[in-house]
Amino acid sequence: MKIIERDGTVKECEPEQELHVLRHTAAHVMAQAIKRLYPEADFAFGPATERGFYYDVDLGDTKLTDEDLLKIEDEMRRIVKENLPIKPFILSREEAAELLKERNEKYKLEHIDDLPEDAVISFYQQGEYIDMCVGPHLCYTKALKAFKITQQSGAYWRGDKNNRMLTRINGIAFKNQAELEEYLKLREEAERRDHRKIGKEMELFMFSDEGPGFPFFLPKGMELKNALIEYWHEIHNRSGYSEVSTPMIMSRSLWETSGHWEHYKDNMYTTRIDSEDYCVKPMNCPGGVLVYKSRPHSYRELPIRLGELGLVHRHEMRGALHGLFRVRCFTQDDAHIFMKKEQIKDEIVSVIDLISEVYTKFGFKYTVELSTRPDDSMGSDEDWENATNALITALESKGLPYEVNEGDGAFYGPKIDFHLEDSLGRTWQCGTIQLDFQMPLNFQLEYIDENGSKQRPVMIHRVCFGSIERFIGILTEHYAGKFPVWLAPVQVKVLSVSDKNLEYAEKVYQKLSELGIRCELDSRNEKIGYMIREARQIDRVPYMLIIGGREAENETVSVRDRATDQTESMTFQEFAERIQYEITKRL
Repeated sequence: MKIIERDGTVKECEPEQELHVLRHTAAHVMAQAIKRLYPEADFAFGPATERGFYYDVDLGDTKLTDEDLLKIEDEMRRIVKENLPIKPFILSREEAAELLKERNEKYKLEHIDDLPEDAVISFYQQGEYIDMCVGPHLCYTKALKAFKITQQSGAYWRGDKNNRMLTRINGIAFKNQAELEEYLKLREEAERRDHRKIGKEMELFMFSDEGPGFPFFLPKGMELKNALIEYWHEIHNRSGYSEVSTPMIMSRSLWETSGHWEHYKDNMYTTRIDSEDYCVKPMNCPGGVLVYKSRPHSYRELPIRLGELGLVHRHEMRGALHGLFRVRCFTQDDAHIFMKKEQIKDEIVSVIDLISEVYTKFGFKYTVELSTRPDDSMGSDEDWENATNALITALESKGLPYEVNEGDGAFYGPKIDFHLEDSLGRTWQCGTIQLDFQMPLNFQLEYIDENGSKQRPVMIHRVCFGSIERFIGILTEHYAGKFPVWLAPVQVKVLSVSDKNLEYAEKVYQKLSELGIRCELDSRNEKIGYMIREARQIDRVPYMLIIGGREAENETVSVRDRATDQTESMTFQEFAERIQYEITKRL
C-alpha cells in the first residue's frame, strides 16, 4: 500500500501502520463529503483511532438523522470513485493562519495557537477539500476500499463542557470488504450481547434518572452478584486474606496525606461534617492503611493480607457513563498486602497466580502489561527503580510475556495490568497489581524486625475483578446472559404443563428450594412451548424441568437444558445430584 508523507515522499506503508493510514484518510474523505452536503460545516479534530475514525464538526443548528448519515456515506463513495489525488503542502504559520481565515475554519485556526513556534504546519488536499494535517495518507481516494459510518454522538470542543457541543461522526475502515463485513458481523453480535439490553431482559439491574451513573441491582442481579462475592470469599480465605471494611466517608486530611487529593480531587465527591471537609472515598487503600496502623506489628506477622469489598464513588462526566462499564459508584474487590522487601517477589507471584486462576475459571485468556512511572508521581528515583525491578522479576519468574506501557503507572508506584479477552475477542483491563513504597512512607507505617528495630513495610494494592459491577457487565456480554450454572441468577425453572400437574410441580419446586438451588415455578396458563422459549431466550436459565401428566404419575422430571431442544427423563434425585455437582464444582 503506497502512502504519501507531508513532505511529498511516496513510500510503501509499514504493515502495522496500514489501518491507521486507511482510517485517517477515511476521516478526510468523510469531512469532504460533509462539506459538500453542508457547506457551512466547520471542522475541529478528525483522527484515526484504534476502533476506527471520527470527525468532530460544528453544523450550527443542523441535527443529523440516520438517513443523513447514509447520504454522507454515499457521498464518500462518490469521492472515492472520483479517484482524487491526495497532495500535501507546507505553509508558514502566517500563511496557514491566513488560509484558515479565508476558509472560515475557526477551530483549526484556534488549534494553530497550540502548536510550538517551530512547528511545521502541513496540509493535505484532495479536490476542493483542504485539511491541516501531519499525515501520512493514501495517495488517491480510490485506494480507500471498505468503510462505513457507524454512529453520531455529541462531543465538547477540546473535551471541555464549557465549550460548544459539536457533532462527532464515527466510522470504520478496513483494507477490504471481507474484513469490514467480519467487523460488522462482530458488531451486530456485540449489540445482541449488550449487557444493558440483557440486564433489562433478565431483570438484573437498572438505572434511574434520580441517580445517573448509580446502578440499582434487582433481586436476580443480587443473586449473581452474591455468587461472585461468595467465590471471592472462598479464594481469599484459602489464600490467607483477612477481610476488613472501612468507612465510606473520611476526612480530607487523610486524602491529602495519601496523595489522592492532589492527584484525584476532580474525581472525588466531598461534603462538610462538623465544619470540616470530608471526602467520599474513591478507593479503599487509605482505609486499609489505617487498619494496618491501628496497632504495632512484628516481622513475624508479615505479610499481612487485608481484603475489602469496598463501595467507592468517583465523579464521571455524565456523557461518559455507560451501563455497568462506566459508573459513579462500584464495589472494588480490593486487597492491600503489607510485607517486608524480601517478600515482594513471592507475594506478587502469589497474586499473579490468584488472578490467573480467576480468569481461567471464567474462560478468559489474558495478556499482561507493565506500567511505569508517570510524570505526576510521588517518591524517589531509587524507590521507583526498585519497585519496577521487583515487578519485572516476578513476571519473569512466572515466564509471563508482557508489554511495557511507559508512564502509565499509578502516582505512587508501578503496576501490572491484566487485559482479559472475551468471547468476541474484545479486551478489558480488569486485574491490577500495584507496588507502593510511597503510602507506607506518607503514613509512617512500621513493623519491628528480628533485631527489635523499626522498619517500613512495602505495600501492594491489587484487584482481581476490578469493579464487581463492571465485571458483571463483562461476564454478561461474554456469556450473552447464559451464565454457567453456579452463577446463573435462576438455575432451574420448573414449568407446569397444566393445572392438573401443578401440585407435583410445586412439590418439585419446593424440594429444589430446600436444597439451596435458585429456582422459579412457572404456573401460568400458557402453552408449554411459549414458556420454554421465554425461559431459554429471555431468562436464559441453564435447566428447565417440564412437568406433565407422565412426570406427575411417575414422580420424574423431564430435563431440558438451554442449549438443545432435547429432553431427558430422570428421577428428581438424579437431577438434584447432577445440578448440585455442577454448582459445587462451579461448572
